Amino acid sequence: MEAANPSSSQCSYENYKKTADWLLNRTEQRPKVAIICGSGLGGLADLLEEKTVFKYKDIPGFPTSTVQGHAGQLVFGKLKGCECVCMQGRFHFYEGYNIQTVTYPVRVFYLLGVTTLIVTNAAGGLNDTYSVGDIMLIKDHINMPGFAGQNPLCGHNDERFGVRFPCMSDAYDRDLRALTKRTAKELGYDSFLQEGVYCMLAGPTYETIAECKLLQRLGADAVGMSTVPEVVVARHCGLRVLGLSLITNKVVADYESNERANHAEVLKTTEHRTRDLQNLVSHLIAKLQ
Repeated sequence: MEAANPSSSQCSYENYKKTADWLLNRTEQRPKVAIICGSGLGGLADLLEEKTVFKYKDIPGFPTSTVQGHAGQLVFGKLKGCECVCMQGRFHFYEGYNIQTVTYPVRVFYLLGVTTLIVTNAAGGLNDTYSVGDIMLIKDHINMPGFAGQNPLCGHNDERFGVRFPCMSDAYDRDLRALTKRTAKELGYDSFLQEGVYCMLAGPTYETIAECKLLQRLGADAVGMSTVPEVVVARHCGLRVLGLSLITNKVVADYESNERANHAEVLKTTEHRTRDLQNLVSHLIAKLQ
């Protein structure tokens, strides 16, 4: 079955429910935790046991991923005994999708019965104290596309998902962040665990030097091209959210520098730290039960 990428008009409660029901009829798993895997981080899904795998292209109404490092499949299974669903590959605004399509899976997760969303991404480090390979616990975000009117909640509000004007001051769950810090310390990961503000830009170009300097002045610690729209929709649905950024490169903020940001570098760095990130998420999920 070939699934078309949904337009904003197709992002209705009925279509979300149709997708969710299709999945529920084809797996016995009833996940409470959903994990969205960023660039090169799809290995998280490989840790699941008793897996059921669905290609995005086979799921009615589901978008498809086009980016290298994103496998493009939904994986149901158990991680440390906890029933989970993992997105191996997310959708991005820069791929040409409207913002509602980018966030389509999150509302499907809500209708599956998910109560906690874990989002991971690869990001550029803006904070001078960060090192390549650090993991940043997201405490807040700056939604640049949202400033320009690209917010997934624009348009008709369906009260079955959430209120018209949801609060975002508590977007990243405080208790989950505290639990992550304790877990990282137990694993000996606290030396490379940071906590900071993630800024989303639309992409697909990497930032100019002037843009990096601006973002630093705004208080952003890391920058990327994803995550924020999914978090906005998750909070609208009442899901608890935990966000983790893997710092895969330091942004270029010096006009005399010969360094250049590139996607191959992002994927290469991800390989080095991905096992630690997977281990952190696994031990964290074990404590959510």
